[in-house]
Amino acid sequence: MNEPPKSLLSRGRRAIGGRLGQLPGRWRVPLRGPRPESSAKYAIWSFLSGTLGILAIYWVTDLVNHPLLIGSFGASVVLLFGANESPLAQPRNLIGGHVLSAVVAVVVVALLGTSPWSTALAVGLAVLVMNLTHTTHPPGGATALIGVQASAGPAFILVPVLAGALILLVTALFTNNVVYHRKYPRHWL
Repeated sequence: MNEPPKSLLSRGRRAIGGRLGQLPGRWRVPLRGPRPESSAKYAIWSFLSGTLGILAIYWVTDLVNHPLLIGSFGASVVLLFGANESPLAQPRNLIGGHVLSAVVAVVVVALLGTSPWSTALAVGLAVLVMNLTHTTHPPGGATALIGVQASAGPAFILVPVLAGALILLVTALFTNNVVYHRKYPRHWL
């Protein structure tokens, strides 16, 4: 039997209210969690590789005389060279996350323009699209934000986003495999 809408609404409110009341209990977790082993060797190689990755983008920028560096690439460097084994750092996630987030930004700008609401919507949609396509790469959210704030057009998808992500990928393929203590990627797709 169908319930009247009022009853459904009050049940929904009770469910949300009950869930909100449970929040403090869900925050009770250990103060410290497990941490992966770290070493000075890994940290120093992350530093060198990350520096090389950003410099590579600058070198290609000078070569083609077109800016290729966006802020979200700094966050990608952290994943590619500081957590290269993470599923979020793998090539599908790096390229797909940035490119799909750039597409979202371009579409949002074309349909809604640039505003706080469209910026927030673009970031949320980028997360949705990355989750649905199994390409989650946290810096992609920043790519969407940057794209909307810059009122990006379709060219943004290829230059700087795809071009910069590919430069970082090539750098990661080299620097994460030239030493014996690293291997990248763990998988392509």
